[in-house]
Amino acid sequence: MLKATTILAGALAATIATSAAAEGEVNLYSSRHYDTDERLYSDFEEATGIRINRIEGKADELIARMQAEGENSPADILLTVDTSRLARAKDAGVLQSIDSDVLEARVPGYLQDADNQWFGFSQRARIIFYDKADVANPPQTYLDLADPAYKGLVCIRSSTNTYNQTLLASIITHQGSDVAKSWAEGVVANMARDPQGGDTDQLRGIVSGECEISVANSYYFARSIRKDVKGLSDSRDMIGWIFPAQNEQGAHMNLSGGGIAAHAPNRDNAIKFLEYLASDQAQQYFSAGNDEYPAVPGVGLAPSIAALGHFKPDDINLSDVAKNIPEAQKIFDAVGWK
Repeated sequence: MLKATTILAGALAATIATSAAAEGEVNLYSSRHYDTDERLYSDFEEATGIRINRIEGKADELIARMQAEGENSPADILLTVDTSRLARAKDAGVLQSIDSDVLEARVPGYLQDADNQWFGFSQRARIIFYDKADVANPPQTYLDLADPAYKGLVCIRSSTNTYNQTLLASIITHQGSDVAKSWAEGVVANMARDPQGGDTDQLRGIVSGECEISVANSYYFARSIRKDVKGLSDSRDMIGWIFPAQNEQGAHMNLSGGGIAAHAPNRDNAIKFLEYLASDQAQQYFSAGNDEYPAVPGVGLAPSIAALGHFKPDDINLSDVAKNIPEAQKIFDAVGWK
């Protein structure tokens, strides 16, 4: 017997294939800034006849714009990166709940909002990287990063970074606020430098010798396998990596996802676009074009991301994690994590 997801994948493909004559448009507000997403847009337009109008910007700016526009907003879809921003959009009242059998079946429940206001479409593992020559016993869990044995060795991004906010929120969800605060204090004590730069800069810190351990999302490193990344690709062999907490909850996953705008004027077309993002074709683009992990189980990985190896992901419900993001920011502020 075919699995329900397989049956729905076929139904979705048939729907897209037979809707090329569809009319209309869909207005996309996106904070994803990847050139490879162009293939997602062009293939959807070709398959459905629905024109995509895009407005791109930073997530917080787009959310604020949707709030200011109110009922007159032309936005149909918000597409953004990380659970924290998706939760922020929901809390701001700029998304709406939708019913979609395709999304319910294709996207695992723990990657969906509890009220169906957002769905995840691609993932990035938050990985511990280290200098293979200098670190004989790298941290095996996120909590290990606070071990005094690693004092002065750790490079990690600022507390305003959404990836770190969601990571700390997941620690709160799993272990509680007291453990999370002790962890944050320990990481601050172990920093090799004040937080600065993006995830790629944390990896370059290992190459330059400024730090010996860093934390970054998987796709930043995988990208250096697929193509040349200045200051990283040529020295990639010196860097080892750990998928944390493999004997516990598993590696934390950051999410890229989207939802339907609260006052979407083209709601039906917007749902079609989100359903397309959950198709095998689109899921493969996320992996091959941007070195991300598909959200839909069973979709093949691009060579660059497959090279990192198999691992156990944390399958905690991200709606529960999102509730702890405000507490995570309070902890960051309390321990002086810049």
